[in-house]
Parts: sequence; structure tokens; C-alpha cells
Amino acid sequence: MTQSKMFLLLAIAVMVMVFFSFDLHQYLTLESLKSQQAAVESYRSQFPVKAVLIYFLMYITVTGLSLPGATVLTLAGGAVFGLFWGTVIVSFASTLGATLAFLAARFLFRDWIKVRFGARLEAINEGIKRDGPFYLFTLRLVPLFPFFMINLAMGLTALKARTFYWVSQAGMLAGTLVYVNAGTQLAAIDSLGIILSPGLIGSFILLGLFPLLAKKIIDTVTERKLYEGWQKPERFDNNLIVIGAGSGGLVTAYIAAAVNAKVTLIEKHTMGGDCLNTGCVPSKTLIRSAKWLAHLRRAQEFGFNQVTAEFDFANIMDRVHAIINTIAPHDSIERYQALGVDVIQGEAKIITPWEVQVKTTDGIQTLTTRSIVIAAGARPLLPPIPGMELIEPLTSDTIWNLRELPGRLLVLGGGPIGCELAQCFARFGSTVIQIEQLPRLMIREDADVSEAVMTRFKQEGIDVRVEHTAVAFMIENGEKLLIAEFKGETVRIAFDQVLIALGRSANIKGYGVDELGIALSPRQTIATNPFQETTFPNIYAVGDVTGPYQFTHFAAHQAWYAAVNALFGQFKKFRTDYSVIPWSTFTDPEVARVGINEQEASQQGIAYEVVTYGIDDLDRAIADGEAHGFVKVLTRPGKDHILGVTIVGEHAGDLIAEFVLAMKHGIGLNKILGTIHIYPTLSEANKYVAGVWKRAHAPKTLLRWVARYHAWRRGPASLQD
Repeated sequence: MTQSKMFLLLAIAVMVMVFFSFDLHQYLTLESLKSQQAAVESYRSQFPVKAVLIYFLMYITVTGLSLPGATVLTLAGGAVFGLFWGTVIVSFASTLGATLAFLAARFLFRDWIKVRFGARLEAINEGIKRDGPFYLFTLRLVPLFPFFMINLAMGLTALKARTFYWVSQAGMLAGTLVYVNAGTQLAAIDSLGIILSPGLIGSFILLGLFPLLAKKIIDTVTERKLYEGWQKPERFDNNLIVIGAGSGGLVTAYIAAAVNAKVTLIEKHTMGGDCLNTGCVPSKTLIRSAKWLAHLRRAQEFGFNQVTAEFDFANIMDRVHAIINTIAPHDSIERYQALGVDVIQGEAKIITPWEVQVKTTDGIQTLTTRSIVIAAGARPLLPPIPGMELIEPLTSDTIWNLRELPGRLLVLGGGPIGCELAQCFARFGSTVIQIEQLPRLMIREDADVSEAVMTRFKQEGIDVRVEHTAVAFMIENGEKLLIAEFKGETVRIAFDQVLIALGRSANIKGYGVDELGIALSPRQTIATNPFQETTFPNIYAVGDVTGPYQFTHFAAHQAWYAAVNALFGQFKKFRTDYSVIPWSTFTDPEVARVGINEQEASQQGIAYEVVTYGIDDLDRAIADGEAHGFVKVLTRPGKDHILGVTIVGEHAGDLIAEFVLAMKHGIGLNKILGTIHIYPTLSEANKYVAGVWKRAHAPKTLLRWVARYHAWRRGPASLQD
């Protein structure tokens, strides 16, 4: 906590202690007010301006410090200043005091709350950003909620101070008027409880709910207007139609069938989507073969004099396709039909919010449905680099058709796809040049992570060239060339084939998105709200087509929310939980992460501590010949609460799972340290990094006294040692 925060907290604590220590509350009771009414009115008659100022400042102080007595002060306003002026004075004083409490809570505790509950607070802030004024107005009007708690709680959110001020002033006006009016009849009041009758409380509640009800009515009218011009069917063929049979689409269809909904799944290419056919499965299969070959080249490390391998690259690619075919039944038409899903191989087009036209080899049919889930995926991004049409570039979709190993492979892009495939082809024997426009590979990760990967790449002969910008492709004397710019100079790079790995763009064309006017995000993905809804509340989008992450497991995660909201949203809608999203890049060394890293924490202004354990010190890693990498954990300062974890090393993608579970369920490093991990395994690294944190936070003063205790136990002479 900063010095200014400590000073303010101390000042508030002192004022509160003075209030209660000197029993000042006795002067803010109904009995005291009634007994002093004549004296106060006399003072007000003699010194009207001073009386208003004293009362005004007293009211601000009581409400600003969240002290008891504001109700009695409000009655006093009516008794002393009358209905009109009492209402005006109390209205401004109470709002200013509430705003001071709001700002104090924000200044003192918001950063701490953000660090402690950052992920959960994001969801709350999204709701506040959208409907905060409505919620605050309702809370101000309903007398069931203590006003001081509202002040403090709202200070911890992202609600703007000026919004808090004017909504509070408007929302508290009705209650202020009631109490000030009661104060004008002070002699008739025997108890504060009689001021608000059940009928009056009910009226306040109805008045408080009115803005939310009005918003609901407006939303309903807006929704009906949105659907104007479309003829809604009287009955539906389906409860749900899913467009796209990748990870997001398959999980959506699976969930719908599991709850006995009528669901149709439409796929125009092959079942399983990119992950099965051109992404995760083929790339990891290729990585496994390349890694086996890399291990053979390290034979002497494992006690072998010499081990060699002969291979035909075509056989390697045959294995890739064989693995795809082996896994394909998991995503097959037959399996999903057996689960109760109607599967259609054809081209879908949304023609109305409730109708999907499907073009198959048998013709065109139109299906009706209550809801639609778009899971159309993404495709490799091909930038408009001049000369691209001359060189027939490879992408992560087409590289699997290769039958011959490229002699010189140029990889354009330093993200996960580019890094994984660059290392694979280098290990098979291609001369690989990797181009990255930014200062380092894997720019989303911390610099030490990038350095670990780049160091290994260079050791394996990959020519990594960062800060190179592709300008144009050309063919000169039959040789393919990339013209690039590096620090103001032109560089010519010769190659045989080029892999474009510059990301993926969402598939948003060809199936009715434009025609229906479904909104897109600035990233040119389908825009969705926290419930996965698009512009039309009955049309949802999941996976790569909407983002923000393009991972298979993330698409499946979103699919659960989309399916449940589409089928049961009329009862309860669920916001997609983005609080704990892990991912891994399967280079060697592997890189896995969950939560924030150091560069993100710095960018977001989140205070953190970092502890690191070097895997080169781990017994199992040494025995396996994989003694490299590290586990890095970010925690809340002084606490074992985990903000994020990055693992670089062998099987990092597997090791991260323990931290994903810990973050999801609020488990700290102390409990990980207290959990038995099998020896010797790589998973011990997770326990050891928790041990590093524990040693850094050992109670040093207590340990010094413990040392003296043990010395005393050894005998008098030991105390002098």
C-alpha cells in the first residue's frame, strides 16, 4: 500500500475512533434531536448561513465516513430548514458524502480487489458498464439496501464517478423527500420505524424496479424491431441448427442431443474441422516424428555410439494422414447420428433468423429452427504481398499435401504455427529461414520465453530473422526470392517454398452473415455478447469465427455456453467464463501458459511478484536429458494467490494442468507445496516452484526466535554461539 493510501486510511480510522470513543453517536439519535430541536432552531434563526454550513459539513462527514446517524440528520433537515430547503440541502450533502465514500473506497481498495479478484471483477465491470446506472438507481430507491454499503461496493467497480454522483442524487431524492417531510412533523414521530410504512416501502421498490422494467420493455421492443421484415415460422423443424462441424460445432451438437433437443449439424467440407484435418492432429503428429528424429541425433547423450535413420518424407506424411484417419471416427457422421444429431453434408446459408437453406448434391432444402449456432471456423490469412501469386505459397491448410521435403523453406511468421512447423522441417533436414516483423518470436509471451525458443532454434540451425518486413515476392532467373526490409535496408532471401503463417481470419462470408446484417467486431470476426449471442439474440457464434482466442479447447468451452443459452436461455442465461484460459505451443521446448504473464501484468497495471524454478535442477529432467526450461509463477504481492503461470520445457502443456485447476478453484501455492508429487517426475517442478515462493516469504523474525529456542534447548553455552 502506498504512503498516500496509508495516510488516508489512518485519517479515516482516527476519525471513526474519535466518533465512537467520545460517544458522539448519542447526539445523532431521535431522542437527542427532539430534545435539542428548540435550541437548534434558535441558533438557525440567529446565524442562518452558519447553521446551513455546519449542518451541510456535518452531513457530508457522517455519510463520507459511513457513520450511523444520517437518517436522524435528514429528519433534522426537515425540522430545522423546512421541506423545500431541507430537501435541497440534504440532497446535495448526502450525494457529496456518498461520492466521497465511493472515491475513498476506490482509492484505497480497488487495486487490491483487482489483483485478488481480477478475472471475476471483469465480468462485474462489464455488467456495470452496460447497466450500472440502472442497478444503482434501483438500489438507491429500495430502502432495503444500506446506502453506505452501496457507496463502498460501487467504488470497487468501474462505474464512473460522475455517473455515480448524478444517479445517486436522482435515486435518493424520493427517500430524502419522505424523511425531510417527516422531519417537519418531528413532534409526532416516536420511532424511526413508523416513517416508512409497508405501503410506502412497496412503492419505493416498484419505483426502483421501474428503470429495469423499462429497460426490459425497451429491449423487447428493440428485439421485435430487429426481427421486423422476417416472417417467424409457426412451428420449427429444429430446436437448434449448427453450422460447422469443427470443435465448437461438434460440442454444441453433442450437448443439444444429450438433452434430447432436435439438432441438425451442417458441414460443407469434412467432419472435425481444422483441428482434425489441418491443424492440431496433423501438426502434433508431424512434431512427434520430427522429435523422434531429433532424439536420434542426440544418441551419444544417452550412451549410444551412433544411431542413424533413413526416411522418405512421403512416408512421414503418410503417417500424418493415417493418424487423421484413425482419429476421424471420433468426429464422424456415424457417431453423431448415433448420438441423435441429424448431420447434413452440404453448404448452409442463413436466409432468415429462423431459416437455413442447405445445398447438397441432392438439391436445396430449407430448414426452420428456433436457434442457430455459427461455428464456421477460420482460414489461413494471406496478406496482400506483391508477387504472392507467382510463388504458390503453402499454408497450414495445404502443407499436408507435400510429398517431397523442401530444400529451402521460408517461414513467414513467428507465432505458434510458424514456430512449430519451422522446427519440424528443420529437423527433417530442410534449410529453414524464419521471418518475423516484430523484435522476437512468440511476441505474446515474455521475453525470456521467446529467448529460450529462439536459442533452441538457432542451435538446431534455423535462421531466425526478426525485425524483417516482407515487401514483395519475385522470381529471378528461375529462383524464388523474398524482398524484405531490415533496419532500413533491402534484403533478398532465396527459397524453394514458402509457408505463410501470419495468423488466421474468420470465415464470415458465404452463409448469410452479410445479408442478415450480423455485426462484426473490429477484428473482422462475428461480434458476440457475453452470452455468445450475435446481433440476433437467437443466433450464436463460437470458436475461431468469433474469438478472441483461436484454440480448439476454447471453441469447445464457448460451445457449452452457446448450447445451453440457445436451448434454455428463456429461463437462465450464462456468461461465458474467460477467467482461466490455458494454451500451449508445441515447440521444443514446449511453452504453456495460463493467466497473465509479466508483460501483460505491467501493461494492465497489476501489481505482482514473480517466482521461478529452473527445470535444469529437476532430477527427472536431468535423467531424461531434458534439463532445460523453467516454471514461472506470478502471484499477488505477499500472497500465494496465483495470477498466471508460464512453463517452458518438456511436457509443459501437460504440467500446466495443475495450475489451471488451482486458478479455477482458488488454490494457492501453499496447497500445491503441501501436495505429494511422485518422485521422480517432471510434475515435481510445480511443487518446487511453490517451495521457492515459500522460502521467499518465510517469517524471518519468527525463525530467528525459533533458532534461539533450539539453542536454549541445546544448553546455556549454545546461546553464546
